[in-house]
Amino acid sequence: MAATTNSISARLLSLDFLRGFIMVLLAIESTGIYDYLYEHTHGRFIEQFTHHPWHGLHFWDLVQPAFMFMAGVAMAFSLNKQWANGITWGQSFKKTLKRCGWLFFWGVLDYAVRPKGLSFELWDVLTQLSFTTLIAFLIFRWSTISQIGICIGLLLLTEVLYRFTHVPGFDQPFTDQHNFGNYVDLLLMNKINQGGWVAINCIPTAVHTIAGALAGKLLLSGNNKIRQLLLWGLACLLIGYGMDVLNITPIIKRIATTSFTIASLGWCLWFLAISYWWVDVKGHRKYLTFFTIVGMNSIFIYLFFEIVGSKWFNGYVSSISDGVLDWFNAGELLKIIVGAVCIFGLEWLLCYFLYKKKVFFKL
Repeated sequence: MAATTNSISARLLSLDFLRGFIMVLLAIESTGIYDYLYEHTHGRFIEQFTHHPWHGLHFWDLVQPAFMFMAGVAMAFSLNKQWANGITWGQSFKKTLKRCGWLFFWGVLDYAVRPKGLSFELWDVLTQLSFTTLIAFLIFRWSTISQIGICIGLLLLTEVLYRFTHVPGFDQPFTDQHNFGNYVDLLLMNKINQGGWVAINCIPTAVHTIAGALAGKLLLSGNNKIRQLLLWGLACLLIGYGMDVLNITPIIKRIATTSFTIASLGWCLWFLAISYWWVDVKGHRKYLTFFTIVGMNSIFIYLFFEIVGSKWFNGYVSSISDGVLDWFNAGELLKIIVGAVCIFGLEWLLCYFLYKKKVFFKL
């Protein structure tokens, strides 16, 4: 990883805000508070901060698509700047390959250390992002129509693989533990994820990163940017939910079905349009610094709470906060809330320290 001290001016602040908002939600989730509250309340609101068990869509199911979509938007701005500064396509390709290599490495490392030893798994978002980033870069200079055609092709390929491969024991397209994605995981990792996640999600979700790059190019040029984003988003929502309602393809996040991919893309386009209008067009930036501080070091904080946080930091901080609260005979709920606030607060302060030092980590 390399740190840069480049000026933070002339940035798309809505992108920093959205990335920051996503990372703040993920950082809070890593404290375990969402799961605790859901297990003890089963409330409909907190349910939205958990993944849907299979067929359906919760708010939390949109976080990974948004993460990968924002990576595509950022790619458009990064490549635009590189090529404006005279960097060749070949040089950009080498940088992208290096970035994808680091994404793959950290994604595998994130899941590698288990209580029973080392494990090789390909389900992490960074591992999948390494694939989707490379695909989005390779077709970045193609026409918009051609890139949309590639997206359609990737979704059709997903449908074919799940519906027509007919591998014994794995020939039920949309059944957990018995679909083609599970079979591929057996080939790649000799294991099946008990939560239903599959490694070949990187094929359909490449659409999110490609679409993000297209949206980024749209923001860099022309008029009616917001209107186009909203219209494309509406079209995706109608198609995605329509496929589910008409029983063509169910919305299942865990195997990234075509309907899920398209519907979640629609939400991502709307999130970007609204954020861009509010932050960059209307200039409402006064209270967004809390999120942008995290968004500008998104890779760093993700790796921190995924690796350091889950393995040591969370438990260490919670032990201290729980010990202090024991002096006052505090209940379990208060301990969980205070522990989560302390963990997240310290992580945010770490990002704030880097922000003030103008140190921004990039892969």
